[in-house]
Amino acid sequence: MNFKLILNIAQSLLLARWKQTLVAAIGVTFSIAMFITLLSFMTGLNDLLDGLILNRTPHIRLYNEIKPNKYQPVNLTSEYKDHYNFIQSVKSGNSRQEIYNNAAIMQALASDKRVMGFSPKITAQVFFNDGTVDITGVINGIEVQAENKLFHFNDYITAGRGPDLSKVSNSIVLGKGLAEKLLADIGDMVQVTTAKGERFQLKVVGYFQSGIGEYDKVQCYASVSTIQKLIGKTSNYITDVQIKLTDVMAAPAVAKEYARLFNVDAEDIQTANSQFETGSFIRTLISYAVGITLLIVAGFGIYNILNMMIYEKMDSIAILKATGFSGRDVKRVFLLIALSIGFSGGLVGLLMGFIFSSAIDQIPFNTAALPTIKTYPINYNPVFYLIGSSFSLITTYLAGLFPARKASKVDPVIIIRGK
Repeated sequence: MNFKLILNIAQSLLLARWKQTLVAAIGVTFSIAMFITLLSFMTGLNDLLDGLILNRTPHIRLYNEIKPNKYQPVNLTSEYKDHYNFIQSVKSGNSRQEIYNNAAIMQALASDKRVMGFSPKITAQVFFNDGTVDITGVINGIEVQAENKLFHFNDYITAGRGPDLSKVSNSIVLGKGLAEKLLADIGDMVQVTTAKGERFQLKVVGYFQSGIGEYDKVQCYASVSTIQKLIGKTSNYITDVQIKLTDVMAAPAVAKEYARLFNVDAEDIQTANSQFETGSFIRTLISYAVGITLLIVAGFGIYNILNMMIYEKMDSIAILKATGFSGRDVKRVFLLIALSIGFSGGLVGLLMGFIFSSAIDQIPFNTAALPTIKTYPINYNPVFYLIGSSFSLITTYLAGLFPARKASKVDPVIIIRGK
């Protein structure tokens, strides 16, 4: 049968019941628009929450963990060598936190094509002296340029300048919460006491705010060389090497390889943040489930409308079949009606979804906990629009398939005789 003729018939049936057609199209439009808006907002929010943790977390962390010595004297004696010995209250061994031969390790990392970048780090436990009160803190010694490149360090500086750590001798960037406790302004000197009881004066060159309140009350940053002087170590002393890979999914396997190759402890990001990633996955799954449910509901609406249209157009269907149209041709007419509703409603829905997302993206979102965030987060991922358009066609096709099959089986003789 001529496709142009079938198209004209489908168009006539659509326009004859244009109010029902409009209702069905609006249902698809609303579903697609809400699907796009919901996913864009929820995944944008997930990206924001992930960024608070994962942007500051290396894919692999190399370090030496302080742990009890596996080789206890009782296990080495000939008398108890073949026995299984239970030892209580085993103290940690004399192992040091320093990563031995770290220069060679970093040279090997620099030549590994799987590695996007790495940053050395030293962690020092200190007390900040505020009059007669000592406030516990942690100072992280970092290479500022590498830290900014890999972990967006400067994005979390709310006052002052991060690069000043490498330019100003004996300087420090305080966590925002800790700075408020100490009443320390930019340019002030703060006094710290190390675990060995030595006191140092450090100049405040900035504030750091991650958005995690408890973290910002403790964590501070200084250059690697400043921390080495602070704890009395040589210039080659490093306790951590933070690594970013080109493929984060390879982190567990690469971590095991590095642990064996460099004889250090290695922790991958999946192990360190397993609970956080599970929560993020569940939130995304819920967003997709709600969005797809909206599309399915719209599909049922189209099914009902086409079903009613068939009952109301029995005479027209009988005349079509009596004049030579086959059941397959009638089926094509109603499938074309369903797909037309899905295509037009879906196209407008994609546009409306983008408009709604853009509107949310302009709403101010000001909070002291997240100073770098100015508006509500939105993710404009093209995949959402592709999924939305595909589902609008699939659901409307399935919604029109069963009524179309029913219409194709109408016996024109019975209909005409009844009239």
